[in-house]
Amino acid sequence: MSASGGTRAIVAALGANLAIAASKFVAFVFSGSSSMLAEGVHSLADSGNQALLLIGGKKAQREATPQHPFGYGRERYIYAFLVSIVLFSVGGMFAVYEGYEKIKHPHQIEHWYWPVGVLVFAIIAEGFSFRTAIKESNELRGTHSWSQFIRRAKAPELPVVLLEDFGALIGLVLALGGVGLALLTDDGVWDGIGTLCIGILLILIALVLAAETKSLLLGEAAGVEEVKKIEASIVDGHTVTGIIHMRTLHLGPEELLVAAKIAVQHDDTAAEVATAINAAESRIRAAVPIARVIYLEPDIYSEAEAAKGPNPEATPGGPAQTPSEH
Repeated sequence: MSASGGTRAIVAALGANLAIAASKFVAFVFSGSSSMLAEGVHSLADSGNQALLLIGGKKAQREATPQHPFGYGRERYIYAFLVSIVLFSVGGMFAVYEGYEKIKHPHQIEHWYWPVGVLVFAIIAEGFSFRTAIKESNELRGTHSWSQFIRRAKAPELPVVLLEDFGALIGLVLALGGVGLALLTDDGVWDGIGTLCIGILLILIALVLAAETKSLLLGEAAGVEEVKKIEASIVDGHTVTGIIHMRTLHLGPEELLVAAKIAVQHDDTAAEVATAINAAESRIRAAVPIARVIYLEPDIYSEAEAAKGPNPEATPGGPAQTPSEH
């Protein structure tokens, strides 16, 4: 994900959520609607989430240090994971609690035009933010479905903003439905039911975000297309005759580590092997620019040893696996 694209989507979402949060709290004060209070907290939590994403992006740009020789690219994953926690605790759990209280102790909505007007305004503002996130994501999504894009993306910002905005729009519809039914039936329980549904929705979205960002934090391999490009770049057919095994790991959204044991001819000189390795590294970086940390270990390929199967001791973790298409 380009940093500029992600930043535009985050800033658009931040501006929309701050304006929406202020309007929702005003509507709650005048109407007493619990849906408005839950939605106000939701928008405030979303604003904090966007601030966390911006902070993570800034911290990830720090230069590598002796203590952190591979840099700080994973800061973006850490702050994205914090977003899921905030969304779950502040947004989801608060809305569930508020909805339960409102169902248990319902009261009528006063000055109905405040919550209805604010919800309509919020839907328009969230729609603008969602449209920006979709536009930025389409530049990177390619032919993948939206679910594939969210699950395969190595940069967390756009998937986070997409899910937040999608959840916000659905939540606003639920809030509007709860307020509308409460007004039509003169029963405040519907407002509480709408609030409860908002809370459940936010918790589900938070769990999806947590699962995806946890996978990134644990370390994900390069995508299938990148792996194929790297493999094709390593082998030159002369000095480097094949790949014995290879590992890739994202050090950050835009930084990839490549480690491979490569097969060379038994009678090649050290100078010829070193020259071949340098050429292979150049080809890898040209084919996959985010491959910035590359370690290639030469070895003599043996058909007899290969026939014995993968050796977990020689190849920690077992044989190289093809990255999942998920």
